[in-house]
Amino acid sequence: MLNIKKTAKDLMKFIDASHSTFHVIKNSEEMLLKAGFTQLNPQEKWQLKPGGKHFVNVFGSTLVAFTIGEKPLSSLRVATSHTDFPCLRIKPMASVVENGYGKLNIEVYGGMIRNTWLDRPLSIAGKVVLKGKKAFMPRVELIDCKRPLLTIPNLAIHMNRKVNEGVELNPQKDMLPLMSMDGQKELAKDFFDDFLAEELKAKKEDILSYELTIYPAEDGCFVGPKEEFISSPRLDNLTSVKACLTGIINGKRSNGINVSALFDNEEVGSNTKQGADSMALPQIIERIYVALGYTREDYMADISGGFLLSADVAHAMHPNVPSKNDITNKPVLNGGVVLKIASSQAYVGDAEAIGTIHALCRDGKIPCQHFVNRSDERGGSTLGSMLTALMPMRGMDIGVPLLAMHSARETMGTADQTAIEALVCEFFSK
Repeated sequence: MLNIKKTAKDLMKFIDASHSTFHVIKNSEEMLLKAGFTQLNPQEKWQLKPGGKHFVNVFGSTLVAFTIGEKPLSSLRVATSHTDFPCLRIKPMASVVENGYGKLNIEVYGGMIRNTWLDRPLSIAGKVVLKGKKAFMPRVELIDCKRPLLTIPNLAIHMNRKVNEGVELNPQKDMLPLMSMDGQKELAKDFFDDFLAEELKAKKEDILSYELTIYPAEDGCFVGPKEEFISSPRLDNLTSVKACLTGIINGKRSNGINVSALFDNEEVGSNTKQGADSMALPQIIERIYVALGYTREDYMADISGGFLLSADVAHAMHPNVPSKNDITNKPVLNGGVVLKIASSQAYVGDAEAIGTIHALCRDGKIPCQHFVNRSDERGGSTLGSMLTALMPMRGMDIGVPLLAMHSARETMGTADQTAIEALVCEFFSK
């Protein structure tokens, strides 16, 4: 079993360096390269052979890594997670100058708990597209400001006496971040473009577009007298991303093909060119088989006998609202990996899949627990059902239990990252 405290610190280090989906992929690539993986170009023909370890970057925010055993047709294992998270995204023409204040025009990405973003120091990360030598070959720069630049101030209780009774926040009106003001002279109408140009040391006229995320500027930390909890942004779902990377790097299977797929856009439906509800992963896996000299029928046969592990966070029983959980299935922090089950197949597991994961946990001495929605509550869904519909194979949804899922800061048990990483390693080793 992995060291609990070291694994938790490594997770926080990974999260604290991954402030946008593009930086998640950048940091994932660095981990894989350090472990001996080589990058493949999706626009070139692949030359693959048994024993190889490779990864493919899909449009900058999705990544597929795989290892090839000595007998590739032995079995196919796939572990998936998602790289995106609820946040604020900066719109084009973002500068808003009103009454001497410089604000940014934003939109909400995913289902965030909006009021948790108020009164926090916020920063900016993502990618900026600059003029290149050709129109179809622009220059792309990643940017991470790594310092507090913005805040979204609450209205004082004296001006909103009912604030503690619950206030609906209009994202277009109430959540525009305050960025700047200049008491000596009026702010430029495009002050944000000036800021980007200065930050990138580029000409303002060379900036063509951007995809920029606003993120909480506070890093993750331990909480509790024995550091039994982790409080951090983006636990959903970088806990699973880290587990999928650790598993594919440390998996010990000598035969078969192992695949870890890290997808963008889960929080907005996955129906994108780089999302799980696309042909991105089926095509990449088929290309692996073709590059190894196998037929499409070989590929389809291995898909049929494959197993998919869909890793995403689960709802822990809330200490103050335990009634929101099922009456017999109550996952708790530090209770181990959660097996997520739904007869609706919103979670993909069936009886055989549940049995398989239980056996892996038993073999690896990995603690596990169940999550099933209350029968009178509507639950969420994950990548598992989408992917197993595109690639018919058995699968199971798992994850670490969280409190305050989709808050600006979420809470998990310190020991649970060790459990999920151990399970994905076991999955890629047996």
